[in-house]
Amino acid sequence: MSDGHLWERFFNEHAPNYMENRFTRNTVAEVDFLIKEMPLAAGCSVLDIGCGTGRHAVELAARDRSVTGLDLSEGMLNEARKAARQSGVSVEWVHGDAAAFSMPQPFDAAICLCEGAFGLFTMEDIPDEKSMAILGNIRDALKPGAPFLMTTLNGYRTIRKVNQSDVASGRFDPVTMTELVDDESIRQQYKERRYTPPELALMLRFCGFGVDHIWGGTAGSWGRRDVALDEVEFMVLCHKA
Repeated sequence: MSDGHLWERFFNEHAPNYMENRFTRNTVAEVDFLIKEMPLAAGCSVLDIGCGTGRHAVELAARDRSVTGLDLSEGMLNEARKAARQSGVSVEWVHGDAAAFSMPQPFDAAICLCEGAFGLFTMEDIPDEKSMAILGNIRDALKPGAPFLMTTLNGYRTIRKVNQSDVASGRFDPVTMTELVDDESIRQQYKERRYTPPELALMLRFCGFGVDHIWGGTAGSWGRRDVALDEVEFMVLCHKA
């Protein structure tokens, strides 16, 4: 399988076990947060980019939001369909690439959570180019003024843990803020792009968003709080300008 299908293959294989990850255990509290802070009114249309097994999408649908979930992995979407059936809710599931999608009708809101579609790259990808494409597609899928909330890997944490030997070995590139990962579970190398809050805010503004808040966003510990330097993720709440 080519490099371009790396993440599709990985998530297809991981899909049956995805909900065993510890970071998936706080869905109800996370959806409470989304509804309050974005906010998401009953009946609004929500696009979930990189929806995975649909844990946020299904919970939102159970609370009378109209949800469309987009994911690269058909395996993940199959798990999401099962979850929706078990919960007795209707969600539109779309098999597609976050870097190359369009929607026929604009949405009232969008979410992109837990690196479902952002920050993970193949060796062939140009990280910032692909990230900009993803953000541009999300912008185009939203109504003017619509809120968008995303979480991504915290660059401060990476900077504080790497050293010069990581740079010399090629494991970490301080110019592109990418970390090279050699993962035996997927039998292939890949890149992770770690953003700092100010540079992601600048990228979002360049892509047509107004940035409202930047908060700590590690799964299981969301809140209206400052970003902790060593936490895994941070979140950005913004809107289509």
